[in-house]
Amino acid sequence: MKLRMLDKKDADGMLEWMHDPEVYRYFRFSCEETNKEKAVEFIRNAQIQFIKGNNRHYAIADNDDNYLGTISLKDIDMQSLNAEFAISMRAAAQGQGIAMEATKELLKIAFEEIGLQRVYLNVLSDNDRAVHLYEKCGFVYEGEFRNHIKIRGEMKSLKWYGILKDEFTGDSK
Repeated sequence: MKLRMLDKKDADGMLEWMHDPEVYRYFRFSCEETNKEKAVEFIRNAQIQFIKGNNRHYAIADNDDNYLGTISLKDIDMQSLNAEFAISMRAAAQGQGIAMEATKELLKIAFEEIGLQRVYLNVLSDNDRAVHLYEKCGFVYEGEFRNHIKIRGEMKSLKWYGILKDEFTGDSK
């Protein structure tokens, strides 16, 4: 597993998870109608944002450079030294420990390369699989915003997690 900059060749793999109902049901935004042109546009914008430094979207790739998912640090704030974490994986790459390995690698970049002090995320409270991953990676539960957002006509709660630089060990639990 490696992290690399997103590339146009990743668009089809991105569309796979964007069109997977088991994945997008946990998203606040609708992506099931995203087409290849929009995916390529996202990749182009991600490359520009990466250079500017405000967002870093990486492709998670296997040793043969096949796209497995996207992992991101969003809204990087160099004044407050924090950023928001996000990850989405193709179904074929789930359940193999790849997401945990990629998360540890991204946190290493966040804390050691970029110099952040805190990485945070929010997750739908009913997304048990993601909650398990985040806790296993060392994110600490910070609270819940109950009935905070409306998704496809239903009110949903968000759990908030964070990890501080001095809490990050890079080890798997």
